[in-house]
Amino acid sequence: MLIFQYFLSIEGLENITARDRAIVWIITTILFIYYINIEAKPQLVPSILAIEKESDRNKDKPNISFDDVAGLEEIKEELQETIDFINNSFKYKKMGAKIPKGILFHGPPGTGKTLLAKAVAGETNSNFLYASGSEFVEKYVGVGAKRVRTLFEKAKKDSPSIIFIDEIDAIGTKRNLESNNEKDQTLNQLLVELDGFNTDDTVIVIGATNRLDLLDEALLRPGRFDRHIYIGNPNTSAREKILEVHTNNKPLDKSIDIKDLAKKTTGLSGAQLANIANEAAIIAVRNNKKLISVLEFEAAIERVIAGLKIKNPTILLKEKKVVAFHEAGHALVSKILNTDVVQKISIVPRGQALGYVLKFPDEDRYLLTKRELEHKIICLLAGRAAEEIIFKEVTTGAKDDLNKATNIAREMVCSYGMSSMGTIALDEVYLRYNYDTIRLEIKKITDAAYNDAKKIINENIEILNHIAKVLMENETIDKDGLNEIFKMYEVPYDFAT
Repeated sequence: MLIFQYFLSIEGLENITARDRAIVWIITTILFIYYINIEAKPQLVPSILAIEKESDRNKDKPNISFDDVAGLEEIKEELQETIDFINNSFKYKKMGAKIPKGILFHGPPGTGKTLLAKAVAGETNSNFLYASGSEFVEKYVGVGAKRVRTLFEKAKKDSPSIIFIDEIDAIGTKRNLESNNEKDQTLNQLLVELDGFNTDDTVIVIGATNRLDLLDEALLRPGRFDRHIYIGNPNTSAREKILEVHTNNKPLDKSIDIKDLAKKTTGLSGAQLANIANEAAIIAVRNNKKLISVLEFEAAIERVIAGLKIKNPTILLKEKKVVAFHEAGHALVSKILNTDVVQKISIVPRGQALGYVLKFPDEDRYLLTKRELEHKIICLLAGRAAEEIIFKEVTTGAKDDLNKATNIAREMVCSYGMSSMGTIALDEVYLRYNYDTIRLEIKKITDAAYNDAKKIINENIEILNHIAKVLMENETIDKDGLNEIFKMYEVPYDFAT
């Protein structure tokens, strides 16, 4: 527009001078540079700025030590060598030993993987650089790889450093022909950085994932992630120590026994235990109490496991009766088969459940027999069996029970070799092309379990009616109340199917 107006101001083309030509060239050059900048800024500048902000945000020196990590004694001992190497590297270098480049924490969520990584940085007074695997995933090709390079350059500059990559499976999944090119470039850059450490720089990479099976083999090999450490749910002793850590700043009633609480929380993760301790404190404040008692902890366990209590449920009397017999069926069969310790039965709606049976094993178990798995399926299907026996029809209330029972039966057939298909573990290819055969095997297990559940209930129908009647009147039955009911009928436990 400026050039056009300029030409209009000139009387004729023959009057154009060298000065006019220079002005036209200058204006054209300025416009061209401005156009190039407009095209470049939306893609390149935001990515660079994001990296700089990210680096400043993630750099930190945690004040957490191993004293703040409870219940993971074996893992802390395993990490002591790495810590000692960072603090006293000359001893190991003198012997020709090299520091592990990478440590991979894997296991279920909420078990303390991030806390352990921070504790390692705190014990060594190292810089802690946190990154999530999803932060490296971008739609622009090359941005993820650049972020990996920037992260490792900063770690080397500020060494000793701990780089913690949470949910590393977001960028470390197995490569194949159908994989995303940007993810592959990011993973390749991570592999190069793990290989290319300068030996004078004390930089350790700690990765965390819930899905070790998804990671690329090149990432798992020695020289990259040298050590793989499984962090599972805590056992009874570990749960006791975790609860002590999370209750040491809370006013507890003298009647509280931490060991008893640890036994009631079998199978829960460290994060769930911390949540239970916090929920107990919140409930105590809500009830205007100065001390946290057992009642608050029991309510907190129900809140974490079963969900939020619905105070004003609009449930029909008929539905309430169905729920009472459904939960009575679960409790009756669980008690007779002695699979787990029934802590509480309730028909008070929580979350999406109209009722529930709170039960835990009396001790930590790592191996289960075929008979014990069959008993678990029988207990899961007992609620539906009770509905059919009492009301001559079934409801939609057994949806979750059916899913859990089917999953156990599927594992028995496909993974444990506990079916008529023999002692084999079935891979994905076999599952895809022989699904009908496998489905029949699963159905055979669940049908047999369902028939056993109905048999047990029919033989103890008086107890079922008694439990359901008490539930209709009181809405809940605790462990002692259930034991009192069974004493009236003198029923032997551990029913042999």
